[in-house]
Amino acid sequence: MKRLGSRVNLIPVIAKADTLIPQDLILFKNNIRQAIEDYHIRVYCCPIESEDEHITKRNQDIAFASPFSIIGSTDLVQRSDGQQVRGREYSWGIAEVENEAHCDFKKLRNLLIRTHMLDLLTTTEEIHYENYRQQQMASRQFGEPKATKKQENPKFREKEEELRKSFTTKVKSEETRFREWEQKLINERDRLNKDLEVHHSQIKQLELELDVLYQQQASRSGTIRR
Repeated sequence: MKRLGSRVNLIPVIAKADTLIPQDLILFKNNIRQAIEDYHIRVYCCPIESEDEHITKRNQDIAFASPFSIIGSTDLVQRSDGQQVRGREYSWGIAEVENEAHCDFKKLRNLLIRTHMLDLLTTTEEIHYENYRQQQMASRQFGEPKATKKQENPKFREKEEELRKSFTTKVKSEETRFREWEQKLINERDRLNKDLEVHHSQIKQLELELDVLYQQQASRSGTIRR
């Protein structure tokens, strides 16, 4: 993990969190945090401070949840209230995937593909790649070719290429979805601004009409007195 943390954004998770009772899970998390600190393992820490207090509170909740406890399941199970949720059904109850009282899946999902995806990409480029580039510049002379890898098993290479293509496709899909969501927000903002301008114009028009009525009333009052 120490070597890996110097090359990529390392995000520790605890799999199968539904096999631990809450007290054991808290103890396990504390042990992992202590080990990370003792061995000086670099893990990804999301930015916390923000001008928006709500965003700051959300970032604090995400940072405090690390290492993230995860319950994995694609099955739909029915709760006692009739609602269907993704989770695992046991004799003692249901462990829900998207219930923050049961695990940190929602926090991890938000961190990876919603709230901090751009920061993860930026950190990879500006820190990890920059460190790699500096190491290469320090260890290689100018014009020296990069050391070639040993001959690898063609099956492994084919599998690696397949995984790389799959990962690239998923990233592009998420980027497209993010752009669509961003554009939707922009359109909604523009619509609200236009509605605000319309309401503002209507208020101005009503104020003008009210001024005219006041002037007419004042004129009539003056005529009656004369």
